[in-house]
Amino acid sequence: MSSAYERHQKRRLISSYFSVVISIALVLFLLGLLGMLVLNAKTISDNFKERVVMTIYLNDSAKQVEINQLETSLAMASYVKETKYVSKEDAADFMKGEYGEDFLDDVGHNPLQNSLEVNLKADFVTEQRLDSISQSTLTRKFVDDIRYDKDLVSMMNSNVKRISLWVLIISALFTLIAVLLINSSIRLAVYAKRFTIKTMQMVGATKQFIRRPFIWRSVRLGIVGAILALVGMGVVLYYVDKTFPELELLQNQLLLVGLFASVFIIGILITWVSTYFATQRFLNLKTDQLYY
Repeated sequence: MSSAYERHQKRRLISSYFSVVISIALVLFLLGLLGMLVLNAKTISDNFKERVVMTIYLNDSAKQVEINQLETSLAMASYVKETKYVSKEDAADFMKGEYGEDFLDDVGHNPLQNSLEVNLKADFVTEQRLDSISQSTLTRKFVDDIRYDKDLVSMMNSNVKRISLWVLIISALFTLIAVLLINSSIRLAVYAKRFTIKTMQMVGATKQFIRRPFIWRSVRLGIVGAILALVGMGVVLYYVDKTFPELELLQNQLLLVGLFASVFIIGILITWVSTYFATQRFLNLKTDQLYY
């Protein structure tokens, strides 16, 4: 009978530890993913901004040397990421691929213009910057027109600011929820041992002596949960990087190491603090209060 009871208690204890580890792992995993989003928010927004194309249309009378000079000066400018020359023939081939071979039949000639496609660096993708660059470039006589999507640029900058604010708010809220969830799991695990705590206290054990094994056990559970969370984060990060290599999520390795180390430390710190206060609560209770 006693052996069966001990086995039952052991299974309950193992189940309790398992649930604590899973709770810690899931919470830290989600917290880590949110951390990756926060740290890479600028990289992601910059990637979208640098996809905005400013197209410079050139007169048919433009000489090749003039075009080369303009392309070279733009490529060397501090605000330009890359430039690409698109001839009217290349533009026609693209249109044929999009709309079919007969799109020029009604016209009888190629009405398209030679152009330069310019991608700016993210910090310069604003309406003011684009207008200033356009005006200075239009002073060249062989430049016919400059076009870019003003509405898209305005909407993108507005949404980036709004999203960044909400991401910070959600991050703070989720961090609080993570602390509360892990704290609840730890408290339940300690609650199952409340009579053991009180028994040790009644035979003269000091509070520090009683707390120590509980804290170390919880810290070990926190380490296991944090490792599981880091493995999950690594898998997700690897998959996203392979699927969207243009985001270059693995480029800033120092930042990633800092994030992974932070998640690991948070897992240990929360379990340590939660266990300390949970055991302290039961140490301060009277014997008859343990049943409530």
